[in-house]
Amino acid sequence: MASKSGLEQQLEKVVKEYQEIQKDFSKSVTSRQQLESQKQENESIQQEFKELKDDAVIYKMIGPVLVKQDKAEATQNVDKRLEYINGEIKRIEKLIKDLEEKQEKKKNEVATLQLQFQQQKQAAAATAKA
Repeated sequence: MASKSGLEQQLEKVVKEYQEIQKDFSKSVTSRQQLESQKQENESIQQEFKELKDDAVIYKMIGPVLVKQDKAEATQNVDKRLEYINGEIKRIEKLIKDLEEKQEKKKNEVATLQLQFQQQKQAAAATAKA
């Protein structure tokens, strides 16, 4: 069996890099979906808090225990959580955009190397026939 050419090794390396970018992209999309789910959940809690009277009793679960919490504190906690989630969504969206760009560049690099590799094989086959 013939050893791999430099071009073939380079192609394999770029394909592996492309696959790693795809994995990172997939993880980021999953994270984005989880954050969106958390955002929706917290927005519905926020909406429920708005409909409660100011003297309503709110309990917060801490481990297996329910602890009484005043409405202002509970509302503030949900608002802070939403602020954090929205920040994370923006960060993940930027990461996804960057990974899409990297993915596109690697895809073009793979296509170019594949073409060069095919041309190299054809040239070698033509030389072998001659």
